[in-house]
Amino acid sequence: MFSNALREYGAVPADRTPTGAAQATEPSTADSAATRMAVDVRRFGWIRPLVGDYAFNFANVAPLFAGDPTKPESWRDAIARAQSTRRASADVARILAAQQKRRGAPPEARANADRLANPSSVAVVTGQQAGAFGGPLFTLLKAITTIQLARRVSREQRADVVPLFWVDAEDHDWEEIASCTVLDQQFQPRTVTLAPLDGAGDRPIAALTLDERIQTSLNELAGSLGETDFTGWTVGGLRDAYRPGRGMAEAFAIWLERILGPHGLVVFESSDPAAKPFARDVFTLELRTPGRTAALAAEAGALLEARGHQPQVAPQPESVSLFHLDGGRRAIRRDGDRFVFGETSRTAEQLLQEAETSPDHFSPNVLLRPIVQDTLFPTICYVAGPSELAYLGQLGGVYQHFGIPMPLMYPRASATLVDSAAARFLTRYDVPLESLQPQDESALNRLLESLLPKSVEQAMKDVQEAIHRSMQGLIDAMPALDPTLAGAAKTTVGKMEHDLRNLHAKMIQAAKRRDETLRRQFMRAQAQVFPLGHAQERTLAVIYFLNRYGPAVVDRLLADLPLELGKHWILVV
Repeated sequence: MFSNALREYGAVPADRTPTGAAQATEPSTADSAATRMAVDVRRFGWIRPLVGDYAFNFANVAPLFAGDPTKPESWRDAIARAQSTRRASADVARILAAQQKRRGAPPEARANADRLANPSSVAVVTGQQAGAFGGPLFTLLKAITTIQLARRVSREQRADVVPLFWVDAEDHDWEEIASCTVLDQQFQPRTVTLAPLDGAGDRPIAALTLDERIQTSLNELAGSLGETDFTGWTVGGLRDAYRPGRGMAEAFAIWLERILGPHGLVVFESSDPAAKPFARDVFTLELRTPGRTAALAAEAGALLEARGHQPQVAPQPESVSLFHLDGGRRAIRRDGDRFVFGETSRTAEQLLQEAETSPDHFSPNVLLRPIVQDTLFPTICYVAGPSELAYLGQLGGVYQHFGIPMPLMYPRASATLVDSAAARFLTRYDVPLESLQPQDESALNRLLESLLPKSVEQAMKDVQEAIHRSMQGLIDAMPALDPTLAGAAKTTVGKMEHDLRNLHAKMIQAAKRRDETLRRQFMRAQAQVFPLGHAQERTLAVIYFLNRYGPAVVDRLLADLPLELGKHWILVV
């Protein structure tokens, strides 16, 4: 069934199938191919066109990136660049070990973190903000892609490659991370929003401490999820991670380690003050050359736009790509020969001195975050979301400015997870996935219309043609009697056609009443694929899938979600 559906869903051409380290994953079981479908990402409006260009026309964007990830030689070069750059590998590994000990990380994750003390080890890295209760599905997909890619590169390139997740713990956008959405037992979306913590919206997420109200949110979440065989494991794990008195970012890291640490994922909390001294040189160079990072990113943005893609960031001229942490998180801007953040003004010399002596007072913005990341870690590849891919393409000159090798970029896996009932509906009726996005029944109406008995449809068509033919003859004859009646005749035709359309709509409604089962199937599939009208991977929380399918869903994704560019996968779970 699913292999036939691949024709409708549009398998990606083979000329851009990754080779070498990034070759497509083979199905782990004989029936894997029967439980997934591939869709060309260029069909979806929510996926930036750059992702399609990256997969099928890399030459167009090649000047913006460090190499083509479908080419084995790109991986060899990236590994060589990372290994030849001096870093404080042993010190950073000790910081990781201390974090893992505090969080109680699984032994597999600890062993991988220890490997990063070796200067010859390299890393495939991804990252995300510390979203409530683990964030949306795409967070898991980024991590899964990272683990898969690290394993494949290790095997194909005979290198020691560690998968690492960078928790962006210093962002202060509370509204962006405070909610999660799940489907209840009736497949209705339910959104749980955490009560604002003290300092929310002003202080970095890592500085926010969970209070007793987290228990209320957890209870609401448990009620929204509904009871399954895995509810005890899922909700119990969340309650263990999200405890009153624990930091929001740390809770996220603990939960992520619980799910993926046994698979070797190393989790790094980027706000750790112990790591800031190793980014000191990045901070001081940014302050010594204010505006240079922004200018380089703007130049690359213009190049990106010239190639047909909208830049992700448009930095202000001469802006500084740093925040100052003074309880809150304040953007630093240059004002003449001084630097200003919040209500505070400092001379260049004063702020440089502070960066030298107290680097933990500073935090990179979106343009500088990858530079800090790759200063700390020997990154050979970053697994990026669609929007990240755009702004990372603006950083080639910035990497050169800071003397850090730019890693390869690999778009994360994109997927929609559906149950077998939704899959049967999609394939049996050849329903294009994107047709389910409008939150109405237009796609269902078209489907029901296609299923009407041919005799009824033909009779309706015959009536329409007969009316049009007869009335046209009458209209043509009218001028001989009274030319002013032609308009009245045309109005009559319009009314008759309107009545026929109403009759057709009533036929569709009758079909809905007759086949309520089909309507339920449609609603069930639509709720899973486009909850609230948005792509599943950007809307539904990871915990929804863990609660419904258990931890085995992670094993399934690791085994059967292919590493292929340009595809969105519909996976039956």
